[in-house]
Amino acid sequence: MSYHSKASDHFFEYQATHGSIKIAYRIEGSGPPLLLLHGFPQTKSIWNRLIALLRDHFTLISPDLRGYGSSSKPAGLPDHANYSKREMANDMVALMHHLDFAEFQLVGHDRGGRVAHRLVTDHPGAVNKLMVLDISPTYTMYANTTQKFATGYWHWFFLIQPYPIPETLIGNNVEFLLPKMMGAKAGSTNTFDPEAFKEYVHFMKEPAGLHAMCEDYRAASTIDLVHDQEFRDAGEKLKIPFKVLWGEKGVVHQCFNPLEDWQVIFDNVTGKTVPSGHYIPEEVPEILAFEIKNFFN
Repeated sequence: MSYHSKASDHFFEYQATHGSIKIAYRIEGSGPPLLLLHGFPQTKSIWNRLIALLRDHFTLISPDLRGYGSSSKPAGLPDHANYSKREMANDMVALMHHLDFAEFQLVGHDRGGRVAHRLVTDHPGAVNKLMVLDISPTYTMYANTTQKFATGYWHWFFLIQPYPIPETLIGNNVEFLLPKMMGAKAGSTNTFDPEAFKEYVHFMKEPAGLHAMCEDYRAASTIDLVHDQEFRDAGEKLKIPFKVLWGEKGVVHQCFNPLEDWQVIFDNVTGKTVPSGHYIPEEVPEILAFEIKNFFN
């Protein structure tokens, strides 16, 4: 099965810092622009259930992040800079400008939330309001790693190992690993749409896709922390309205305090738990749609 020629996919190609990048995306609905950024190891398909609930309220733009889905998957650089959240955020700003959206609203889940955090930091004025799902800041999560967190999020420490260690071991049996890894973080049974899950497996089985996912995490543990430290050293806070939702059945809820963690970075922080595990857009789309409509409207 191929996932590269879906009729609903559009493609945007531009010259990025480290070479040409092609971003696959979908756009549908009507109303103010809302950019939706997915997490690991997923694709824009995580938003399928949510889009059905929001297409009458927003113009919904759901891309595949660099390295994921049908978007470009360049080989990682020695310093992992081409998978920094800075570069991945630049992709999204370029895409939105291509679509004639100079300003927009933004929701990011998991890795997409980390890209979103960097986007609003590096591009002030581009985003009116930001919502992130089931994360505390990368800097905070690494700085406050405990045995409980490392056990639940073991992949954070495995994927950052040097090439080709995780690529080789994971690539030998993606069908074994992915259901166990994702199932352990889901708070309910039958969380994932079967077709969407097939897509996640398909792209992780691609050697370039698996390598890109590892590079995303390698960047998070190196160059992304440098960028985060620079912001913290400046002693400033971001002013835009910020909301965080996190799953009451998830590891983030057990190990961190997202409200307090994000208040270090943002002045105007609200948030709460929702009755789910990690995969909020797929586990509780109706609740998420309600929260999005209330926050962004």
